[in-house]
This record gives sequence, C-alpha cells and structure tokens, in this order.
Amino acid sequence: MFGVGLLGHGTVGSAFASLLPQHAARIERVTGLRPELSGVLTRSRGSFEEILAGSDLIVELIGGIEPARGYLLRALAAGRHVVTANKQLLSQYGEELWDAARANGVQLRFEGAVAGVVPVIRVLQEALAGATIDRVHGIVNGTTNFVLTEMARTGMTFAEALRQAQSLGYAEADPSEDVDGRDAAAKMAILARLAFDTPVHLDQVRYEGIEQIQTDDLEYARELGLHLKLIGTAERIGKGLSVRVHPAFLYPGHPLATVTGPFNAVTVESEAITEVTMSGPGAGGPQTASAVLGDVISAMIPPASTPPTSEMLAIVEDVVSAFYLHLEVADEPGVLAQVARVLADRGVSVKSVVQKGLGDQARLVMVVHPVLESQFTAAREDIAALAVLRAPPRAIRVLEEEFG
Repeated sequence: MFGVGLLGHGTVGSAFASLLPQHAARIERVTGLRPELSGVLTRSRGSFEEILAGSDLIVELIGGIEPARGYLLRALAAGRHVVTANKQLLSQYGEELWDAARANGVQLRFEGAVAGVVPVIRVLQEALAGATIDRVHGIVNGTTNFVLTEMARTGMTFAEALRQAQSLGYAEADPSEDVDGRDAAAKMAILARLAFDTPVHLDQVRYEGIEQIQTDDLEYARELGLHLKLIGTAERIGKGLSVRVHPAFLYPGHPLATVTGPFNAVTVESEAITEVTMSGPGAGGPQTASAVLGDVISAMIPPASTPPTSEMLAIVEDVVSAFYLHLEVADEPGVLAQVARVLADRGVSVKSVVQKGLGDQARLVMVVHPVLESQFTAAREDIAALAVLRAPPRAIRVLEEEFG
C-alpha cells in the first residue's frame, strides 16, 4: 500500500477522494504500488499528525496560505512527497517549498495549480526543458473565459453571465479572485518562474480583471473581427521579464482566439519550436482532481524535482501593446479630428475606426497600432480632459500576433 493523506475535502478534495479508489488498480499496474487514502483532514475532523505518520504522500487541497504552508513544510521535512493545487501558496512561497523539497530529497508536484488538465507544467519542466522560452501566454482561468464567451454569444451582461457560471459550478460563491485577475496572476507567476528560470512573486505581476467589460465592447469586437479573452503573459523583454494579466482582444488567427467556455489554453513560444499551444478544461472540481491524480502517479515514479533558479531577470513594467479605445463623445463636427490630434501628439497612430451617432452624442471605437503603454496612457488621459467627452474613455489591449 502507498498511503495518500488528503488535506481538504471541498469541491476538488472530494472529487479526488472519489477518483483515487476508482483508478487504484490501474495505478498499481503502472507503478507496482497501490494508492489508498490514509486519512482526510478537514476543519471538523482528522489529525494532521496522524495523517502524516500514516502517509507516503500528502495531497494539499485546502487552499489559501495558512495552515497549508505550515502543513506542507512539515510534510516535506518529514520526507513525504507533496502534491498541491494551491496557486496562491506557490506564487508567494514557492521558492521556500521547492527548497524544502530538494533539501529532503522528495517531490513537490503542482500540475493542478495551473490550467486544470492542461499539462503545461510538465511540458515546461520536461519536454521543453532544453528550449529557451521567449514567451508564455494563455487563458488560465476557466471562469472568466466562460463569462466572456457567454457575454459574446448571448449579449448577457457581466453580472448575468457570472450568475450562470456560478449555477453551472464554473465559478465559486465568491468569484472575486477569478474576475479581478488575481487567480490568473498567481498562475502566471508560477509559469514565469518555470519558463524563465527566475524567481517571480505574485506581487510582481500586474493584473486587471473583467468586471468593467461592457456588452457594447463585445458588439464592437465583432464588427472589428476580434475575440475578447483574459490573457496572462510572461515574456522576455531585452534582459528583463514582463509578467501581466489583462483583458485583450485577439484577431481570429491567434491560437487562443477560438478557446471558448470554461476551457484553458497556454501558448509557449520559442525560436527553437516556434509555437506550441495546449488546451483543455480548466474550471471544475473533477478536472483539477484529475490533474492532481496525475501528479500523485508521477510522484510514485521518482525521481523528479524543481531545480533552483539560476537567473535574476528584472521585472519590466512598460511594454508595447496595441489598444482598443472606446469613446462616448458629443455628436458635433471636428470631434474625431480633436481625438486624432491628441493621439498624434503622443505618438499614437490609429489602425481602424468605427463611428456611430447616438442622438446628441456619438460613439468612437478605434484600434491603435502597438505603442508603449505609458504613451497610450498619457494619450488617454489627455483625451479624457477634452470637453467633448461624455464619459471616461475605456481601453482594452489588443494582441496582434496571428499564427498560420
């Protein structure tokens, strides 16, 4: 018997507890060991000390920082392999945990922490270990992708689509970390650490959510041939590294443009491989539990470890991007010329424009060519000060890359 101690019995924990015995016989054929739950720890039952003593491996599905961090450090120090899906913990204390695993000669596996069943962790650690990665970007939060998909498909408001996601189990009762971008930011910190071999903390990831997205943004996106996604990006810029999460419009040729519903997808770019995209279900207890079970099986077939970082790349804040700009303005002659003059003064050039009259006011929607974010921000602030503006300008980034 191979004892598996389970910490947490919520949506993912209970799914894992059901999955393990279903696959125990197959796992025994593959590994020569039969995994069995040796104990379950919840707020109301179980003893961590007893579970630790009776386990060869600890699965942590509590979430949050404490007591999860303390439990995992104790398990690693006791020579137990650890599997976790806790992205917040890894994005803030990952180096401490990886150091503890190496010091005690055990494995710390975390495929379930990022992108559900999409095996991006294993690919970065193993299949692409010899490649120099230039960029990793993707849709790493299934909840937000479902919400944006439904808004675009049905014309629902953000609030309506979120309620539907909750009713289908794709969103938690408190979805704030999903919709404000923090969940995706934690995952991108982990991916950036692995892809670029440099420590990245959650606090170094700039992130924006989707709460401010309006249905008319998606209507205009269709007119402009664009798809809206919450995109996480980690990319090498010169001798530095930029890690960020924000809504972005994609053109149809982008590999992430057609990823819909609760699916996740991650694209890895390197000069050696050009581009590899992986996709699969990202939201839901059974999907994450399946990834966790895969980690358990891998940990039963040693060796594997996360090596220490060997680089210290500086974090780059000001990056180049194209932008979608949405303006509510007075419907009078010369407005477009005023806006164009402000953009030109800041070195921002326009790629496309859609203009519609709405009674005594008008709506200008445009896409501008790639420019430093600081330049575009300055131009948007200048436009906001124009007397013809009827509401604050709205802006969303646009990814221009398309792959054949």
